[in-house]
Amino acid sequence: MNSIQWVKRFLREENGPTAVEYAVMLALIVLVCITAIERLGHRMFHRFDDVSAHGLGGTHVKH
Repeated sequence: MNSIQWVKRFLREENGPTAVEYAVMLALIVLVCITAIERLGHRMFHRFDDVSAHGLGGTHVKH
């Protein structure tokens, strides 16, 4: 059986499209997670950078 026949059979069976659908859903979920983590990381970096540059806003302990 050559690869073209195997692909045709795979797509004709019920498991083939189901597996493809799950793969597409998984790829979209991973993309959303990566985007969210990247945005959160940038926001947290800038937040900590601001705190580092400007202090905690009046909560300094005097020595």
